[in-house]
Amino acid sequence: MKRSDTPQTGAFSRRTFIKSLGTTAVATAASRTQAVAAELEKVNGERVIGPGAVPVTLKVNGEALKLQLEPRATLLDALRNYSSLTGAKEGCDRASCGACTVLFGDLPIYSCQKLAIESQGQQITTVEGLAKNGELTKVQKAFLEKDALMCGYCTPGFLMSVTALLKKHPHPTADQIRHACAGNLCRCGTQPRIMEAALQAAGVASAGTTQTEIIDYAKLA
Repeated sequence: MKRSDTPQTGAFSRRTFIKSLGTTAVATAASRTQAVAAELEKVNGERVIGPGAVPVTLKVNGEALKLQLEPRATLLDALRNYSSLTGAKEGCDRASCGACTVLFGDLPIYSCQKLAIESQGQQITTVEGLAKNGELTKVQKAFLEKDALMCGYCTPGFLMSVTALLKKHPHPTADQIRHACAGNLCRCGTQPRIMEAALQAAGVASAGTTQTEIIDYAKLA
């Protein structure tokens, strides 16, 4: 007897299964294609920023700083060249010297490596924002009392790094101070006095009890 390829009523043949499988695969592929197309349309529909200057608002030292900047401008460039906040210094411009250090909240960052347009919405503190109503912070006072500066070019960066450290560890060890200042360079060689100033600001030791540690730090720097 010849077998019929026509399915009987209520039966589910192999041919019917293959046909339904093909239909499902096509429908799935079409659905994925539509999803990809929707994502591409969303991306292409986003507003292009630049290359000309665009409005940028930075929250610096508790105040809104409204600027017109090209999207490529770094935070350091915005502070130094588009406002009067010149405390952060441009040294290496490649995240090696730490002279441009500012705080993002309580986190020290290199402002030469952060775009200004990406810094919007962050609480930014520069060295100008440390003192309140003319009253220096304990870190600033310690740097003055210990004469922890020579030419002074790197000093703002060290102040910000030590300030950030004391916010996180109010009574740090000498090793923690060394680690916190590892990203800052002093070409004048003032690291020993910077260590003394940091320890005095933290109130954890006197220079006399840390002389060996200070000398070792100077050698490492």
